[in-house]
Amino acid sequence: MSELITGINHWHWWILGVALLALEVLAPGAFFLWMGISAVVVGLLLLALPEMGWEYQIFFFAIFSMASIFLWRRYFRSHPVSSDHPTLNLRGAQYIGRVFTLDEPIVNGLGKVRVDDSTWKISGEDCAAGSKVRVIGVDGVVFKVESVVE
Repeated sequence: MSELITGINHWHWWILGVALLALEVLAPGAFFLWMGISAVVVGLLLLALPEMGWEYQIFFFAIFSMASIFLWRRYFRSHPVSSDHPTLNLRGAQYIGRVFTLDEPIVNGLGKVRVDDSTWKISGEDCAAGSKVRVIGVDGVVFKVESVVE
């Protein structure tokens, strides 16, 4: 076993780096990407310093991986990705501002409204069936509505 560990050379690190990058393609999330790049960097470092012990190789791999992941997350939080469709995966938020006609009344602050091909729970002031309501917010799967005065 010790021969296996002490026999690690730069090619082993590069193969590990490529394997981690391939894993990133299969499970994206920018986590394995940085570990793969760190493995390639350790391979380059080992190519420049061939007498480096396996303990230092693993140490540098761990340090480079943790530092790059930490720095990426920090950068990503301070520079979020902007989208031309910010509510794409927030289905309820897409309905904010729209006006719907109630098929059923809102009783004790709760009711339901038919929206396109689905039914949504709503909360708001009591209203009779046939009243118009505007969606002003979303709380989970419940629309918060207000009466629309015509």
